[in-house]
Amino acid sequence: MGNASKAGLSTERLARIERLLQEKYVGKGQLPGTLTQVWRAGELAYSGLLGSMDMERGKPVREDTIFRIYSMSKPITAVALLMLVEEGWIGLDDEVTVHIPAWKDLGVFAGGVPGAFLTMPPRRPMRVIDLFTHTAGLTYGFLARSNVDAAYRKRRIGEPAQEGGLAAMVEEMAKLPLEFSPGDHWNYSVSIDVLGYLVEKVSGMSFGEFLRTRLFEPLGMTDTHFHCPPEKLDRFASCYVAQPDGSLTLQDDARDSTYARPPALESGGGGLISTAHDYMRFCRMLLGGGTLDGVQILSPKTVALFSLNLLPGNRDMTEMGLAPALFNEAGYAGVGFSLGCGVTVDLAKTRLPGTVGEFFWGGAASTAFWVDPKEDLTVVFMTQVLQSPHHIALRRDLRTLVYSAFTESHA
Repeated sequence: MGNASKAGLSTERLARIERLLQEKYVGKGQLPGTLTQVWRAGELAYSGLLGSMDMERGKPVREDTIFRIYSMSKPITAVALLMLVEEGWIGLDDEVTVHIPAWKDLGVFAGGVPGAFLTMPPRRPMRVIDLFTHTAGLTYGFLARSNVDAAYRKRRIGEPAQEGGLAAMVEEMAKLPLEFSPGDHWNYSVSIDVLGYLVEKVSGMSFGEFLRTRLFEPLGMTDTHFHCPPEKLDRFASCYVAQPDGSLTLQDDARDSTYARPPALESGGGGLISTAHDYMRFCRMLLGGGTLDGVQILSPKTVALFSLNLLPGNRDMTEMGLAPALFNEAGYAGVGFSLGCGVTVDLAKTRLPGTVGEFFWGGAASTAFWVDPKEDLTVVFMTQVLQSPHHIALRRDLRTLVYSAFTESHA
């Protein structure tokens, strides 16, 4: 437990977080274990651990447990490219083909099957901002919704084992059509992985090396990597998958994990592992307008863009989603999209306490974070369960409990 009263939060009300997580999720076997941290007004107001990081070996969750953060990698990748935007090497409104000439003839899917696609010209060029906001016309193979998705799966687009890394991924994508014309829809996709490629292309460094030297080491994020080194495997959590009957089965054993080896492709969309401590430092940097402990990563003006809805026409995700019923990391209306993460744009539509301009996202293993600049608040939640039917309710519960612990509001 942290210093809640100095942060304008109720210690007694924050204690509800542990009680609810234990009684509703961990105690019922729906989550193996959890680590929750709440930071507000310069104070770690709450830190709570529950359950196991390795159920087979009975190892409890530790403060320094290393978790797979999956799509919580996306805001990190967004920040990396924004650093290069601030240096003037690339612009948000640049046409993507300026940096990826091989994509100059990309067409939009009009029919056909892999190997025999029919396409039509896009209505407008794809821009770098479209990659940040998932409006570029790209997709994910795992969505399994369309023939384009099927082609992504066949070519293993964005998979960690894709030989040749990000450069080979981008080359393969030049052979595939877009799902839709850029700007027409929001569709969860490998676009953030493409941002990682752009970091490589513009900086002349490998993506992992850029992150390590320009972001992780300056911020003191010493446990954030694309794989878990041998000396840290004892702190690495096992990952589980939820079954239809509510039980959990082992999906990736920490002692025999695919993450024990460097991946062929460094996925900025979902490939990182991290600790709550490291990810909280990343969030605190954003909360501090781009600076943490005297280290400036971004300008406050750039960080302010995270609190804006950058979707065309200021529409929210429910209005732009190509197939919102198939994938929705947000789980409710009133949410737009900014730079690699969701942003609250209409509080009434969310039906939740919160603040317009707070930005957030989650990971496939049910992890989550959010940053609320107006309330000087950030929250990091870690666990390791894939395909959980409870992840949306869990994030709703966390937001409700954290905001209900306020004794004073700044917004």
